[in-house]
Amino acid sequence: MCHVIVTCRSMLWTLLSIVVAFAELIAFMSADWLIGKAKPSGSEDVDNRTGGSQEPYHPTLGIYGRCTRISHMQFSRRDTLCGPYAENFNEIASGFWQATAIFLAVGIMILCAVAFVSVFTMCVQSIMKKSIFNVCGLLQGIAGLFLILGLIIYPAGWGCQKAISYCGPYASAYKLGDCSVGWAFYTAIGGTILTFICAVFSAQAEIATSSDKVQEEIEEGKNLICLL
Repeated sequence: MCHVIVTCRSMLWTLLSIVVAFAELIAFMSADWLIGKAKPSGSEDVDNRTGGSQEPYHPTLGIYGRCTRISHMQFSRRDTLCGPYAENFNEIASGFWQATAIFLAVGIMILCAVAFVSVFTMCVQSIMKKSIFNVCGLLQGIAGLFLILGLIIYPAGWGCQKAISYCGPYASAYKLGDCSVGWAFYTAIGGTILTFICAVFSAQAEIATSSDKVQEEIEEGKNLICLL
């Protein structure tokens, strides 16, 4: 018989697992890993006709995508075009970024799988006599290692020609030049830290769902068990 067991610690672990997976996925897909040096937004003639001032803008560059301003779209408010600059894996600007993409993709796939499984831990707490929380925690730890490897390797690609075109000639491996780090990189770092927190916290979720109070509720014949 399926017993639905809900505790504060198990629900918190489930929510954190889902948040971490989405955070890493959004960061990976974002073009805001690097914020390029300021560039003029358009010609003086365009600014006179639109009644605006010639304010510089900052193009952004991601692992495989970029956001830049297109000149023929200057008359529109939405004049920034975002999309992938690489049509396939081999066109990613740097071999280091290709390695980063692989490590992050593997880590994110593991996190997404754990997030999916975590939803069902209210009904299923073990698989083949193994605690599903412990298994998921182990997988989250492995995913965190992949994420760390990807994030360590990523700055080594700052010296590629694509990054130099955004960050200036002084950009090199682990040196930003005229660029700054975007929110996506910080999000990926924060998500990696939370991944290890989830891995550790999975043990608490296991303890909460297998406590004496839970066993007493099961022996009383309750199918829905909610505990603080």
